[in-house]
Amino acid sequence: MRYRTLGKTGIKVSILGYGILRLPEKRRGRIDIDESIRMIRRSIDNGLNFVDTAYNYHNGKSEVILGQALKDSYREKVTLMTKCPTWEIKTEEDFNRILDEQLARLEVDYIDIYLFHNINEKRYKEIILKFNLFDKMLEAKKKGKIKHIGFSSHEKPKNIKKYIDENDFEVVLVQYNFVDPINEEIIQYAHDKGLGVILMGPCGGGRLTNEPTEEMKQWLTPGKTNFSDLAFKFVWSNPHVTIALSGMSSEKIVDENMALASSKNYQLNAKERERLGKVAQKFQETYDLDCTQCGYCDNCPEDVNIKLIFKELMRSRNPLNMHKARANYRGIGLAKRFPGKNALACVECGECLEKCPQEIPIIDRLKEAHSILKERDV
Repeated sequence: MRYRTLGKTGIKVSILGYGILRLPEKRRGRIDIDESIRMIRRSIDNGLNFVDTAYNYHNGKSEVILGQALKDSYREKVTLMTKCPTWEIKTEEDFNRILDEQLARLEVDYIDIYLFHNINEKRYKEIILKFNLFDKMLEAKKKGKIKHIGFSSHEKPKNIKKYIDENDFEVVLVQYNFVDPINEEIIQYAHDKGLGVILMGPCGGGRLTNEPTEEMKQWLTPGKTNFSDLAFKFVWSNPHVTIALSGMSSEKIVDENMALASSKNYQLNAKERERLGKVAQKFQETYDLDCTQCGYCDNCPEDVNIKLIFKELMRSRNPLNMHKARANYRGIGLAKRFPGKNALACVECGECLEKCPQEIPIIDRLKEAHSILKERDV
């Protein structure tokens, strides 16, 4: 495993971090706890030393399961990061209450890195500044409940820069991949200011791990069936990046990512860079839905399986996969592995719109998905 220093924190961390967001499930919403713990520990045993979770991941179960995985001396082997759900804070007292709840869930005495989760302009002004949450962070740090502080954001680079400039953060978590490298300049800026830079979505929330179109297959690495290897090499080739997080949902993915992060060929060579440019251009032309499958839209009041519907809509962009996408969509509500309801059940309440960090017009895209996926292939 390769390691880098996490900015001004001085912590030596693995370049691959385990994002506890896409744990294996026995069925929708029911995590395979034993398999999850085994996978997390397997990665740690092989050199990974950075784990990331959040208050709302897997509807609050992520922190609990990670806490179980870190028992038996595994806690001492990792740097643990979780996040403050700013949207849950209605009073100044809520910050400490929620932090204590997270410590209890994780069954730990302290959190190594604590982030304000998904800052945007509204939350920054109306929650973080209004309730003096940065000072609350510093107080918790003095008490030893947290060691280092930072924030995550899906905002525009100029706003991310503002949050960095106005606060003494030590870590930043942003999105970055070869299809959407918009944050490249802010990543360098944060690094130059001494922040440790952590990335989410190096594989586009799984989009870059899907089977490519027939035309794209000519640019695959020999022996590979998707572009995940090039996606990780791209982000690790950036000297300003410290960690790439991966939400690993199977033992196979863990082993593949661990092997790449330990390889001497973990960065792009000249030929791979050339191929990647062609892939990025074609990918942008083919796929127009920025869903990262984060699951923030889960728990729809009408039980619409938004995440699955969007997964199949993205799958349908590849003509080779249209039949499977339509078959899976028709199976929603009928097959155990496709629970919930299809897009017709949407009543346009708008609850999901407030939760989506990508600001996807979910209601409109659900209508589009149904119009495309309802058809039967002839």
